Amino acid sequence: MSVSRPASTLARSAAGAGESRPSARLAGIDAVRAIALLAMIAYHFSFDLRYFGVIGADFEHDSFWLGARTLILSSFLLLAGVSLVLADANNKMSGRLFWRHVAMIAGCALLVSAASYALFPVTFIWFGVLHAIAVTLVLARPLVRYPRAALALGLVVIAAGLALSHPLFDQFAFGWIGFMTAKPYTEDYVPLFPWAGVVFCGIAVGRALVRNRFAVLAPIAAPPRWLAWLGRHTLAIYMLHQPMLLSVLWAVLHRR
Repeated sequence: MSVSRPASTLARSAAGAGESRPSARLAGIDAVRAIALLAMIAYHFSFDLRYFGVIGADFEHDSFWLGARTLILSSFLLLAGVSLVLADANNKMSGRLFWRHVAMIAGCALLVSAASYALFPVTFIWFGVLHAIAVTLVLARPLVRYPRAALALGLVVIAAGLALSHPLFDQFAFGWIGFMTAKPYTEDYVPLFPWAGVVFCGIAVGRALVRNRFAVLAPIAAPPRWLAWLGRHTLAIYMLHQPMLLSVLWAVLHRR
């Protein structure tokens, strides 16, 4: 006679008990992260080409580039919500581990702000994707075992962020919340409304993956090692890829 197991037990079984085993991180999730990362690198490479005057792409108004940014950003935020579920299933939501993770992301966000200020003092990144993830993880943590509530709240946050605006939120002190009447002049802007809603929806997606034993990821459950490696080191690569791209492009374009 089979006995139904709770979702957390299924996820722990799927994820594996030992960190040294390849299955411990769910290779399919790592592959999805890696694909999103490669798409982001391609986007930023194109952006850097415009910065150096090689191409004249209109990232601010062209529907292709706006759509690409929305898709890439949504994938990263959705994965942040999924990762919260996996962390909970693997008993990694304890206070110390969780806050260390948030602190690491927040520290990287501050480094991004500092580096962007050095390059773009007028349009530096004061609330970009890492800032949004760090804050939203804290807000999403209480919802990690309530996927229906997370999905409902996520859809409300997305809808409100897209539909509502008020001049009060045009002030720098409130701009990180959202609801601005016009996009601020900054290199990256990811306000909580609507983008925190995508993370909340990611919790529902994560629970759905657990219930179905990650069956939808079966086609990519055994990705190439290099792809899995990228998915396991997304934060480090995110922090390093732009300095590397800019340095290489500068060296290539300024050869004599």
